[in-house]
Amino acid sequence: MERHEIEAFLTLAEELHFRRTSERLGLAQGRVSQTIKKLERRIGVPLFERTSRHVALTAIGAQLRDDLLPGYRQIQHAVARATEAGRGIGGTLRVGYSGPMVAELILKAAEKFRARYPGSDVRIQEVQLSDPFGPIRSGQVHMQITERPCSEPDLTMGPLVLSAPRALMVPDRHPLARRTSVSLEDFAEAPLVAIAGAVPPYWLDYHYPQHTPAGRTVPRGPTAMYWAELQSLVAAGAGISPACATAERYTGRPGITWVPFHDAPPVDFGFLWPASGETVRVRAFVELFPAID
Repeated sequence: MERHEIEAFLTLAEELHFRRTSERLGLAQGRVSQTIKKLERRIGVPLFERTSRHVALTAIGAQLRDDLLPGYRQIQHAVARATEAGRGIGGTLRVGYSGPMVAELILKAAEKFRARYPGSDVRIQEVQLSDPFGPIRSGQVHMQITERPCSEPDLTMGPLVLSAPRALMVPDRHPLARRTSVSLEDFAEAPLVAIAGAVPPYWLDYHYPQHTPAGRTVPRGPTAMYWAELQSLVAAGAGISPACATAERYTGRPGITWVPFHDAPPVDFGFLWPASGETVRVRAFVELFPAID
């Protein structure tokens, strides 16, 4: 059997409708009919029962479909893998994340990515806020989704992935915990617990400001290298700290009250990859993301 005969037969066996089969194959309906008739003459028996309103497989047609389908799918899979390898999509893509809500999005995308590109895989790795660009610069990850801003000449910012409201984490016994919302001016009401480490000054100033919009000094509290450590300090009453409000669903813990801001900009998460590392695989993963439900 020729490849076009196999494709015409299996498509008609699935659709059981000549017009839909011709549309799927991009062929004239008469061409599909001629191909099936030629195949039936070669085999010597009808493969389909046809009426003006009905198309059905014969017993021999059903047997032929069942015998052909596994091998045909294996051929399709082999061709797809070879094509993806040639395009550079196959293989493992390592993606970093800096928040559990982002990890959830990446895992959903990874499932779609593997299904669309057989032979590919996606591994995720948490990126600590204390060293937001270290893993991507060292090659531990090919790309990541992280909080903005980012102004690094050796890194490329990709599309925005998530924009979430901001909240203030305060100790349960602090007066701010009784508020229904807080303002950026309330940063001056308690020591600010911030992230320390290899963090760019512009990123720290954006998320952990030294002054309120009105110019009041923001008192400084202890610093932390890791998120769990920062939350422990807030719960112990060492100070207050801003966060993405969505994170409460994943990392809320006793001793901390999350109070929404009514005047703070959202926390924006976006793609990031090395300026010299925009591969076909990276671009394919980015382009797949908007399709996530």
